[in-house]
Amino acid sequence: MKYNPDENGYYGQFGGAFIPELLYPNVKEIEDNYIQIIESEEFQEEYKALLKDYVGRPSPLYLAKRLSEKYGATIYLKREDLNHTGAHKVNNTIGQILIAKKLGKTNIIAETGAGQHGVATATVCALMGLDCTVFMGEVDIERQAPNVARMRMLGAKIIPATSGSKTLKDATNEAIRYWIQNPETFYLIGSVVGPHPHPDMVARLQAIISEEMKWQLKEKTGKENPDTIIACVGGGSNAAGAFYHYLEDEEVELIAVEAAGLGVDSGESAATSQLGEVGVIHGSKTILMQDEYGQIVEPYSISAGLDYPGVGPLHAFLHDTKRAKFMNATDEEALQAAYELTKIEGIIPALETAHALAVLPKMDLKPDQTIVINLSGRGDKDLETYIKHLED
Repeated sequence: MKYNPDENGYYGQFGGAFIPELLYPNVKEIEDNYIQIIESEEFQEEYKALLKDYVGRPSPLYLAKRLSEKYGATIYLKREDLNHTGAHKVNNTIGQILIAKKLGKTNIIAETGAGQHGVATATVCALMGLDCTVFMGEVDIERQAPNVARMRMLGAKIIPATSGSKTLKDATNEAIRYWIQNPETFYLIGSVVGPHPHPDMVARLQAIISEEMKWQLKEKTGKENPDTIIACVGGGSNAAGAFYHYLEDEEVELIAVEAAGLGVDSGESAATSQLGEVGVIHGSKTILMQDEYGQIVEPYSISAGLDYPGVGPLHAFLHDTKRAKFMNATDEEALQAAYELTKIEGIIPALETAHALAVLPKMDLKPDQTIVINLSGRGDKDLETYIKHLED
């Protein structure tokens, strides 16, 4: 498949492993083993059993009738918000914790922005009886208090990142520093970012989303392919999972939605594909926001899971080759989309997911068009933000 990385971990010009020498043995160990482990019968049996009985998969593909009526197209929601822990993140953490165990790792670290990946990592560490340390930006700790409480209850140690913008980028920096000092640790990366093979490993584990979408659509519509798939993108793991089994089907339109923050040109944005250039961040070559001196520009979004200054290398490649169309939504547009879904479908989405919903009014939709929106997470964690803006 041309959308898989080559033997050096590159998607076109993007990807690779730009890491300190101390980490090479660790990354190489994963690279040499992850595909063999994932494709083994033993792994697949255990992984699928946990997804079914512990996570609650398959997640429903729901025909949003009132949303469809409003926008004049057939709109399905892939309900990742109904997974155990409330988002798509657990698909990846269940898979990676099984890989970590196969490699004999007992100390697990993770980074988190919105807290969903932190919760999903703390959950599987509790399930498997492994130590868990989560790095999280100080700003995100404050704005995602419910998830912080959940992680602590699950037994995770939380280390605040107090540098830079004190958000996801900085949490990732701190996690990598710790990993360098403790190379025996297993770094359970939460998105399709980082050095090869992490982006590919995460994409393969999240591919369960589009694997299910194919047979669910067939069941409901008589055909496996929708016309359009929409997903929000920060690092991009939920989008990678939703797109994965459709990448080769060029007739399926793929739309990735980034966070425009206060506006693409406001200086307070995370619309990487619009504002970014080729560079290296967190171990891989990709598109990222940087200034004239190559220093990373601080991203901004109301949603803690999308304010990342880069995108995963697969998404950079999809943007570069125009296989995916990149759109964006502002804070205000995302908030309005969230309130709309809540009022007309009775579903409160995560703020991240709300960005994907927010592009519907910007699209030229047709009555015979079938759209799947990946509803990547639920909005419990964002209630304070929603209530605050409703009061304003």
